[in-house]
Amino acid sequence: MSRAGGDAIPAGDPGPVAVSVVLPAYNEERTIEATVRTTVETLSGFLPDDAFEVIVAEDGCDDRTPEIADRLAAEDDRVRHFHSDKRLGRGGALEFAFERAAGDTLVYFDTDLATDMRHLEELVETVRSGEADVATGSRWMPGRRADRPPERGVPSRGFNLLVRTVLRSDLRDHQCGFKALSRDAFDRLHDEVEDEHWFWDTELLVRAQRAGMDVAEFPVDWEPKGDSKVDLVRDVFGMGSQILRLWWQLSVTPHVTRRRTVGAGALLTFAALALMTLYLDPDQVFEAFGEADMGLVAAAAVVYTLSWPLRGLRYRDILSELGYREKLGFLTGAVFISQMGNLVFPARAGDAVRAYVVKARRGIPYPTGFASLAAERVFDLLTITAMAGVVLAGLLATGSTGDLAAAVSGNVSGDVVTAGAIQTAVRVAAAVGLAAAVGLLVIVASARTERNYVREVVGRFSSDSYVDYVAGVLEEFVAGVQTVAGQRRSFLLVGAESVAIWTLDVVTALLVLAAFPDAVASMSTVQLVAVGFFAVSVGNLAKVLPLSPGGIGLYEAAFTAFVVALGGVAAPVAFAAAVLDHAVKNAVTVVGGVGSMLGLNVSLTAAVDETEQIDTDVDTADEIDPTDD
Repeated sequence: MSRAGGDAIPAGDPGPVAVSVVLPAYNEERTIEATVRTTVETLSGFLPDDAFEVIVAEDGCDDRTPEIADRLAAEDDRVRHFHSDKRLGRGGALEFAFERAAGDTLVYFDTDLATDMRHLEELVETVRSGEADVATGSRWMPGRRADRPPERGVPSRGFNLLVRTVLRSDLRDHQCGFKALSRDAFDRLHDEVEDEHWFWDTELLVRAQRAGMDVAEFPVDWEPKGDSKVDLVRDVFGMGSQILRLWWQLSVTPHVTRRRTVGAGALLTFAALALMTLYLDPDQVFEAFGEADMGLVAAAAVVYTLSWPLRGLRYRDILSELGYREKLGFLTGAVFISQMGNLVFPARAGDAVRAYVVKARRGIPYPTGFASLAAERVFDLLTITAMAGVVLAGLLATGSTGDLAAAVSGNVSGDVVTAGAIQTAVRVAAAVGLAAAVGLLVIVASARTERNYVREVVGRFSSDSYVDYVAGVLEEFVAGVQTVAGQRRSFLLVGAESVAIWTLDVVTALLVLAAFPDAVASMSTVQLVAVGFFAVSVGNLAKVLPLSPGGIGLYEAAFTAFVVALGGVAAPVAFAAAVLDHAVKNAVTVVGGVGSMLGLNVSLTAAVDETEQIDTDVDTADEIDPTDD
């Protein structure tokens, strides 16, 4: 940190200053001078001239705001200017300025002066006198006068209602840009506040209440200045996700212990098994176990277990391409845990578990974690699509068109699986396979162009500064997927591992199918292998969409249809084999997942607790130059 023409500025040097007012500024060349002069004049009305300072926290402006702030600081010793070359976000700029402010009472308000400045003395003295640790103006309390047009009022009411309900806040207005807090309150809270953008002050207020601090809210007269509109990226994506994140940290995390984590793992096991009975007839499941050669079923379980270290190896190679080297055992456990979550939670929500785990335990940023998952899914879909395509070409070449038509129509299984379920499974499989092929083409094409499509698309939905933050996260995610899937070396390596993984998956199904004597008797070895590859590939494509937890039901429908139509196996036998195959794979997944949770002592809440801010955050210590001309 350097000071223009002087020495380094120590953080929080008290000096004679009692009150520090910070004005967060981004491209405010038209208003900043009037705002600074009005602020100094108002403070001078109730404070000695040497008892306050006004800090312009200029946040990466690209207009004349820095020049004006420098001139104002040169003209008045009570004015200081902190400059940032890059955008920190409103919260980041405020936090940096507060850390280096000299006063014991820290104040900020929006530079448009929407709040009537006659309230400034009340704001300052509420904290300075010790009456409250934190004070905030309110546009929604009785006694205030606020002109709130619908485009501002409706979103604001909705946001504050969510904060009061979800985060259990007692305040009515969390976003009014008119706040003060004591130095002690800031020192206690600022390390806990994670958001660096528009949610920063809301999180500050909520955490202050949870810490037992006195938070005072008083009505203010407020008049909007300039244009305002609902911003999709900031208001929906940003604020909504931050409310959920803070709720998780405050309301869930404190109640998690190792014993409860183990209990949660056991509940996941029972839930996964119980959910199977919602989509399948339990009697047929037990009947399948009774008719099968359990020696071959055990061999199938062993083969499927062998595929998991390969999954860990593939994930290690994907992360290695993204610049992170991790141990095989840890990554295999992380894959186990996330896949177990997918058996229980809809919409493949279990995938997010892995991003939490690798972030919490190894510091891998969220965009990279999700990019590695996306790359893995691309290779999974491409591999099983290619397998299905190769067998399909062979079946068509050998004149099996009629059999395929019968399978697709659902006219194969009698009362075991409905024709509607079969047709749904086949259609989903076809759509997913096509989407995988198109997705690969898009990845490769975008990796070879210099055009920034991410920022263009995000910019269409947002004009707020928060778009830079969101676009940066998405760019990191897209770049990660492109690195793995868009380069020849990584494509061949991860592709070969994917083929090995899914070959073991098919071999598992073939062993289960071979465990039924009636199935083996109706097909030759070549036909068994071909039918097995096709049925398993289409079945796995069918269960990609989150229409049921773990794809239970869709996989069985597709598997049964093609084994019956192409292999001549009786429908009850084919369905029993499908049930048993899926049950074996789910059982291995659940056992491995619970074991990994115990071994790694992992829970969602613990992972969230240990996360650091994502790598798109800038290093403020290197990028801000506070000057006091």
